[in-house]
Amino acid sequence: MRKNTVDIITLGCSKNLVDSERLIRQLELNGYHVRHDPETVQAEIVVVNTCGFIADAKEESINMILELCQAKQEGRLRELYVMGCLSERYFKELNSEIPEVDRFFGKFNWTDLLQYLGKSYNHSHEYDRHLTTPRHYAYVKIAEGCDRQCAYCSIPLITGQHKSRPMESIVGEVELLVGQGVKEFQIIAQEITFYGIDLYGRQMIAELVRRISDVKGVKWIRLHYAYPTHFPWELLEVMRERSNVCKYLDVALQHISTTVLTNMQRHVTKEETYQFVERLRREVPGICLRTTLMVGFPGEGEAEFQELLDFVRWARFDRMGAFAYSEEDGTPAARNFRDEVPADVKQQRLSQLMAVQQEISAQVQAQKIGSVQQVIIDRKEGEYYVGRTQYDSPEVDPEVLIPVSEGTLRRGCFYPVHIVDADDFDLYGTVKPRK
Repeated sequence: MRKNTVDIITLGCSKNLVDSERLIRQLELNGYHVRHDPETVQAEIVVVNTCGFIADAKEESINMILELCQAKQEGRLRELYVMGCLSERYFKELNSEIPEVDRFFGKFNWTDLLQYLGKSYNHSHEYDRHLTTPRHYAYVKIAEGCDRQCAYCSIPLITGQHKSRPMESIVGEVELLVGQGVKEFQIIAQEITFYGIDLYGRQMIAELVRRISDVKGVKWIRLHYAYPTHFPWELLEVMRERSNVCKYLDVALQHISTTVLTNMQRHVTKEETYQFVERLRREVPGICLRTTLMVGFPGEGEAEFQELLDFVRWARFDRMGAFAYSEEDGTPAARNFRDEVPADVKQQRLSQLMAVQQEISAQVQAQKIGSVQQVIIDRKEGEYYVGRTQYDSPEVDPEVLIPVSEGTLRRGCFYPVHIVDADDFDLYGTVKPRK
C-alpha cells in the first residue's frame, strides 16, 4: 500500500460518476494520488460510491463492499469508506451489519469525508472535477432529487425533492470544462424537464440549454432524462434552432397500458403517450428517441404486455432499454400492490421485448447505410477506431467502427464518415475525404 493513495470505485449511474469526479478533485487538492475504478485495489484508502436504485444494483453494491471488507482483513487496504445512494437510504442498517467499514457517508454529505481524513473541503473548487471520461466529453448534473413520485421508484426516498442548480453555476462549469478540452456535454438529472421550477418558478430547461449552446467551444449537447407529463415543448425549438444541440432525447416512458401507467402514478394515458411520441417526431424531424420500459409491474397481465409490444413495434425507438420490476421498500407500489407477476414470467417478457427491439434496431441502423454521419472518435480498439454520431450517447448507445487502415484519426476529433454497413446495433464506415 502506498501512502496518500485513494482508489475510488463508482457503481450506478452517471450522476454518481459526477460526484466521484468532484471527490477525486478535492482529494487531489489535498495531496492524495487517486485512481478511479482500478482493476485491482492497491491504495491505502478505498471509497465505494454505491447505487441503491433497484435490487440488482443494491446487490452489486453490497457484494463490492463485502469483497473490500475481505481485502481489508487481509491487509490489502487500510481504510474503507462507503458513500452514495445505498448508504443514504440504509445508513443505520449498514452501520450495524457491516462494522468493517470505517465510515458510511450518504449521497450528499460525502464532503465530510475530507474532514474525517483530517483534510479540508476547498469551496473555491466546488464544481471542479477530475474527469474520468475521455477528455472530450463530460456529464453535467443540473439538479438533484425528483418530485414526480412514481409508485415504483425509490429515488425520492434517497435524494429527496427536486433541487435545481443555479443557471450561472452550470454555465460556469461548462465554460471551465471547455477550457479543459471538453467538446461534448451530456446534460443529466433524474428529471431534466423539471429544471428551474424551484428556483425560477417555471421550467427553464430550454433557456439553460440555449445558454450552454452559446458557450464558445461547445460542439454537442445531449439531453438525459426527460418526463412526458408537462413536457416543456419550447425545448424542441432550441433543438431545431441550435446546430450544437443534438437531435436526441432520452425520455423514460416505462409502459403504455393506461392501467399499468395509472398504477405506476405516471399521470399519463396510453393515448397521450402515443400523441407525445408523434409530436416529438413532428416537431423535430429525424429526432433520435431513447426510452426505458418496465415489464412485470403489478397490473400487467398478458393483454397489457401485448399492448407494450404493439407500442414498441409502432414507435420504433432508435434506442431502448428495459428492466423487470422489483419491489422496493417504502415505495407506494410496495405499500399498495402485491408483486404478483412471477419472476420467470417477468424474465420471459423482458427477453421477448428486447428481441423485438433488437429487430427494430437492426432495421433502423440498416437505413443509415449510404449516409454520411458526423462522428466523434472515442478510442482505438483492435483493428478499429470507435466513435459515435450525435444520436449516440457514451456507454449506453451503439457505436461507429472505422478500420484503422483508414489512416490516423485523433481521439476527440470529428470526421465525416460514410456508413457502409451495419449490424443489429453498430455501424461501420469509412472516412469521407475532405474537399
